[in-house]
Amino acid sequence: MASAVRTRITSLFGCKYPLLLPGMSWISDPKLVAAVSNAGGVGILATGPLDADQTLAAIRDIRSQTDQPFGVGATLLMPGAKENAEVALDEQVPIINISLGKGDWIAEQSHKYGGKVLATVTNAKHAQSAIESGADALMLTGHEAAAHGGDVTSLVLVPSISKRFPEIPLVAAGGVADGRGLAAALSLGADAVAMGSRFAVTKESSLAQSMKEIISQPDSTESDTLYGKNFDGIPARVLKSEESVRLMKSPASLPVVVYRAFNAASTMNIPLWKVIPGLVTQWQNMYMIAQFGAATESLMKATVDGNHQEGVQFISQGMGLINDIPAVDELVQRIIAEALDASSQSVAALSGDTDAGNRRAA
Repeated sequence: MASAVRTRITSLFGCKYPLLLPGMSWISDPKLVAAVSNAGGVGILATGPLDADQTLAAIRDIRSQTDQPFGVGATLLMPGAKENAEVALDEQVPIINISLGKGDWIAEQSHKYGGKVLATVTNAKHAQSAIESGADALMLTGHEAAAHGGDVTSLVLVPSISKRFPEIPLVAAGGVADGRGLAAALSLGADAVAMGSRFAVTKESSLAQSMKEIISQPDSTESDTLYGKNFDGIPARVLKSEESVRLMKSPASLPVVVYRAFNAASTMNIPLWKVIPGLVTQWQNMYMIAQFGAATESLMKATVDGNHQEGVQFISQGMGLINDIPAVDELVQRIIAEALDASSQSVAALSGDTDAGNRRAA
């Protein structure tokens, strides 16, 4: 087993390795969260599809499987997120990962019991706001990421935010799927990486087996994804398929969006009284939420049912680096070993070792 890696993130979160499982709906469930935390990383529970009671049950399920640090995600713009965050605070969850909203109240309450807040951002403006709201660390979502990455690639985003905000620990997310990516992210100024797509394709993951096999097949490449905003109203990266190409061509009509959003709300046990007022009083935000909700059906068809023909799967460009379906612990150990090797090769090359490149090629 690899020795512990020390970074600002491992010190802040109390984990052994600088590897995070981000919250991915229908994938980052108690089983996978616990597996990643037990392997030395930090698993983050996805609460988007859950109501408050389900979130409470999931947190207690995780604690029955691990005594290691874990987190809970809260996408604050979405219906039900506030209630789920309150459950996490009541349960004194060690780490709360917030996104798409101001989380000062979460930071204030979590800090009372020693909890930490990890804010997901895509640019310097949002990073500044998150820091001012009390975030303890930032997750930087680059353009390569699955789902809702930003406009800037991780190669630029990480060193830029690191230089602008040197005092805040950083987690790089987007396109990282092996140890070389971890080593590269650390050299760019990150203190850890989030590897959603890579952890999704593991034995413990609840992602449909057929989707795991499609993503990990030998001829899959980094070019097998699409990026655009017409699928769910927020710029997102998905697996390329006939259905995703069709849905990305143009946004759905308003009646279709509202109808499908109400269906999604019903499926996810979100009362309609939480949706309807927002459509009237906060039209711009709620229309975006409605589009996101309308996409739920397509996402579940792929992620849960494994229907690649009719469903849509969020995936990172890092899929070109995913060629197997290992157990989580096996994957974590491999990544750390690869990162150590990549780092030693880079140091050797920079120090003038002319054989370093040949060893890397071998």
